[in-house]
Parts: sequence; C-alpha cells; structure tokens
Amino acid sequence: MGLDGIKVVTAQEMKDLENRAFQKGYSELEFMQKAGISIALEVEKFIQERKLPKEVLLFAGKGNNAGDGFAAGAILVAKGYSVIAYPIYPLERFSTLCRNMYENFCAQGGKVEFSLEKIQERMNHTGLILDALVGTGMKKSAGNELAAAIEIANHSKLPILAIDIPSGLNGTTGEVGSIAIHATKTIYLELAKTGFFLRDGWDHVGEMVRGGFGLLEDKVKASACLLNISSLKLPPIQRSWHKYQKGYVVAIAGSEEMPGAAVLASYAALRSGAGIVRLLSPDKITVPYEIIHQTLDDKNTLDQEIARAKAVLVGPGLARTKKTDEIVQHLLKISKPLVIDADALFSLAKHPSWKLPPSCILTPHKQEMKRLLGLETKEEIDWLSLCQNYVEEKQVTLVLKGAPTFIFTPDHLPLIITQGDPALATAGSGDVLTGVIAALLCHRLTPRYTAALGCYIHAIAGKKAAGDLTSYSVIASDLLEYLPKVFSSIEHAVYS
Repeated sequence: MGLDGIKVVTAQEMKDLENRAFQKGYSELEFMQKAGISIALEVEKFIQERKLPKEVLLFAGKGNNAGDGFAAGAILVAKGYSVIAYPIYPLERFSTLCRNMYENFCAQGGKVEFSLEKIQERMNHTGLILDALVGTGMKKSAGNELAAAIEIANHSKLPILAIDIPSGLNGTTGEVGSIAIHATKTIYLELAKTGFFLRDGWDHVGEMVRGGFGLLEDKVKASACLLNISSLKLPPIQRSWHKYQKGYVVAIAGSEEMPGAAVLASYAALRSGAGIVRLLSPDKITVPYEIIHQTLDDKNTLDQEIARAKAVLVGPGLARTKKTDEIVQHLLKISKPLVIDADALFSLAKHPSWKLPPSCILTPHKQEMKRLLGLETKEEIDWLSLCQNYVEEKQVTLVLKGAPTFIFTPDHLPLIITQGDPALATAGSGDVLTGVIAALLCHRLTPRYTAALGCYIHAIAGKKAAGDLTSYSVIASDLLEYLPKVFSSIEHAVYS
C-alpha cells in the first residue's frame, strides 16, 4: 500500500457514492442496520475502556443520522445497556426509515424521554451521549430545537460520541452556522469528510474512528485522503557510510536578530539522520558545537558547499532583506533537493514569476500561503482547491502547516496529517520540521514521501513531548529530544 489511506470526501461526493450503491441494488435499510452494528461496537468499546456507566443518552433528530442512532441503540439494549432516546422532533416529522428504526428500538426495550428536564436529571447516571441529531446534509444554521439540544449536550460534561459528523458542522466546509457538537469522538461512516479538517471542524470532531456500513466501492471520487501511516518506512543507512554519505545538509538560515530558528532547523536535521550540517548565515551567530557554522560572504562559498550537499534548506530566521531575495533566487537555479521555509517564502511571494525547481518542498503556514497565492483576505479560503492548483502550476510539493497539516503534490490527492498535538503551536516548531524534512531529502526519496514522513515524525514528536510535558509547556527545543524516540518507534514499526 502507498501513502494514500482512507479517502476524504465532501458531503456531495459521499451522497453520489451512496446513490451509485443504491443503483447496484443496495438498500438504505441494509446500510443503516450495518452502520448500527459498527456504531454500537464503538460505543461499547468506549464505555468498557473507560469503565463508564452502561447507560447511553441518545440525542436523536429525524433523518438517517437518527435512524443510525436508533439502530445502534437497539443493539446496545439487546446487549444489556440502558439506552434512553431523546427525540427533539415529534414522531410525525421522522423520515420513514427513521421511524422504522425508532419502532424497532422501542420494541427491543429502548426507552424514550421527550422531557428535556428529565434528560438532564439522567446525566448524573449516564456514561455518554450519542449524537444522532443531524448528519452531513446540514447546510444552514441550527434551528431552535437542534440548537437547544446541542447546547445541553455540550454543557453536560459527558463524553459525546458523534455519528458520522458532529451535529451542526458542515460536512464539506467545516463551517458552524450557530452551534455544533463538540465531540469527544466521531464515528465517521466509511469515509472521512472534508469538513472535519477545514475551518471549525478540527475543534469539533475530537478523536476519529472509522465505522462501516458495507459500502464497497473501489473507485471513489475524493477530495483528499488520510495518511496511511503503516506505509512509512525509514530509509536504510549503510554500514560503510561516512558522515557525508549519510547526509550532508546545507542550511542557509539565521540572522543576528533570529539565530534560534537556524539552530533549531540545523539540530533537527542532525537528529533526523543527517551526518553533517553546515549552517551558512549572512551574520555571525553563536551555534552549538555539533553544527558547523560559516558566515555567508559570497556566492562562491555558497556554491562550493551546495555542490557537496545532498539537500539544502533555506529560510528559518534569515530575515526579510534584499540579500535574502538574492540568495533564494540563486538557489532556485541549483538542482539540489531543497526545502523552502519562513523568510525564503516571503521572497517567493514578492516574486511570483520565479520558476521553482520540481524537487523542492515549500513549508508555509496559512498566512505565508496566502501571500504565495497573492491573497490579502483575513477570511478562510478554499485551501484544498487553491493549494492543489498552486502545486499543479508550480510543479512543487507543498506542506501547509497547521492543525491538521496538508501535503499537496501534483497529480496526487492532498494528504492530511492528523497525528499532531496543540503542543506544536509554539515558536520554532516549524523550523524543526524544516530540518527533519531536509535530512530525509538526503536519501533521494520522492518529495511527497519525504514530506509525509517528515510531517509524521514531527507530529509524533509533538505528541510524545505533550504526553510527558503537557501541551501547555512544550517548546520547540523539546521536540529535538523526542525525535530519537519517534525514529525508534518507526524503526520497530510501532505507529501512533
């Protein structure tokens, strides 16, 4: 298997996929019954792992999402769980299939409570809330009944498991009209939805787990895909290699005002397998003894070192000066694997006509990406299409840093890296990522594979650091100490 994992689709793409299945003879009833089985399994697992009370409050709407919830509720009741449904709409507003699932739920012994006050009283005795209010079809703000139910659920302090998507979240855009469920876990059905990863989505989906309903389709029209982490392997290191063969990285970074960025990127490259890193800076700066530092006086010095290098990184802490523009323009004419970050990206944004080498990897955050696109808006934009169009035009690989991170490459679906932690939202974190990617580029991996492996390593380093230090207290230099642990886990095929 390659890097592409579970497909990520818009609400319309999912609807089209289901409609094709119906044309082949599958039925909504069959899908709903199978979805109920997978949802019930996840609920049961969640309760058992956390030793929660075996009582579930089922917040139900009126459509297929509610039908999935009633199907799961009936199965849980049959397994000895107490399931209390709270339908927010009158029964006559239920869809036909939802009504059928509701009646089966009641026949199995499921309980129904229409009083919100009594539901709130039960919350002290309940293990979790199962959100089956509304699915991916929601396109507008929540109405009064829905908004009230979402608010009660969010303020309950109970774990919330959302079926397919947190209610109130737009499945395509990730927008929240007025209010949406803050899920502890989202049990998405078959395919993840683009709205999980855009705009407000990432703050609402919580942990993600896949549930199935028997949809078998090889050719899925999708907008992106999740990273298949089991495909990630470290490049081999030969026993006979000396330090230059292992990986010589030239880092053009740092300035008198910002020496730290250069040190973080250089150290990260060493921690990620580079045998030697030479840091070239326009100004004299103090660096640790493992990093060879040289003041960048002329292009001859630059050319001599780049000729020997296996990979080059440029940008961290370099400062936004005319000299930086000249350095970047010069580097674009040299055929070496290249990572472009930070102030070097600012140079590219000022000169959009510059031709970029196809082997290079750009690592902007969203504000830097807006500059590259020539956009001044403060509003959210259609990142998926705009970034994909950019890499198709420029023929480069692009790492859009954020939570989550996206990787764009020509002629491939965007990859989504979901493994990070809020701990990575700290100054210098991106400089560490640049160094990791530069070191991996020494091994002549494809830019897409290199970017995916580098982003995963960086994400898990943040996750492991947060596990020990908390997401509040991690700083960029902490990540350097956790990189070896991540390399060790990948080497032994232990993925997080």
